[in-house]
Amino acid sequence: MPSTVVMRTLSWLHRTGVRLSGGRLGGTLVGLPSLELVTVGRRSGRPRSSMLTAPVTLGQTLVVVASAGGNDGHPSWFLNLREHPQVRVSLEGRPAVPMVARVATPEERQALWPRIVDALPNYARYQERTSRVIPVVLLEPV
Repeated sequence: MPSTVVMRTLSWLHRTGVRLSGGRLGGTLVGLPSLELVTVGRRSGRPRSSMLTAPVTLGQTLVVVASAGGNDGHPSWFLNLREHPQVRVSLEGRPAVPMVARVATPEERQALWPRIVDALPNYARYQERTSRVIPVVLLEPV
């Protein structure tokens, strides 16, 4: 399982590629739209940026998965948005827009999970690696 340092380094490299290329490099990743999610740090109160993919979109709502590569702990970005659900999202290198994050209900997760795994089968393997239920998050327009 990837360490936090590896995940943060990959996120930094991805973000840098997207920014330098205006979204031409890294605007999609493994065939999925990529996004930069900016949360407010739950302890620091400072902006925190993470690069993610959106395996499912529901109109203007983006669905992201707090998989952390199958690690047993939730990713920091997920813990942050639970405390501060007002986020900023830059999709495929475009300007950031305000959004509100919310964790999918168990029923929503159950309905979305097959679509998520269909879009990227790795998510099924990540779920098998951990005893926690991997949260699904909906990023909704303000």
